[in-house]
Amino acid sequence: MGGTDLVRRFYEELWNRWDLAVADEILAPDVRFRGTLGTRLVGVEAFRGYVEEVRAAFPDWHNRLEELIDAGETIVARLTFSGTHRGELLGVAATGARVEYAGIAIFRLAGGRIAEAWVVGDTQELWRALSVIPPAGSRTG
Repeated sequence: MGGTDLVRRFYEELWNRWDLAVADEILAPDVRFRGTLGTRLVGVEAFRGYVEEVRAAFPDWHNRLEELIDAGETIVARLTFSGTHRGELLGVAATGARVEYAGIAIFRLAGGRIAEAWVVGDTQELWRALSVIPPAGSRTG
């Protein structure tokens, strides 16, 4: 399976369909992940926990792939993130607001799996949509 196929599965199956079993197939056991809200974690189980946190806050979360750039062991994805804020997010109670913002992700592959993912989104737009000032400790950008 090629790198762009792995990244497509990461978004289309794992995130958009909430199929957490896919994580075992496409992520390295010691995957390193840095999310757009400043989340940093290591390992498949920690990653699954993060996905569940996002799902609790945005049950209809969707990642639309706009472009994939294949640079061998590095894959870059340009995305649009969207969802409805139905649960707590970093201490911010559900607002019911619909959010949509742009982002980019850089994936490093090793051994036919995703070994590292670095995701950066327009969190200023996220917080603006939720009508809140970013919570203390969150990172914007």
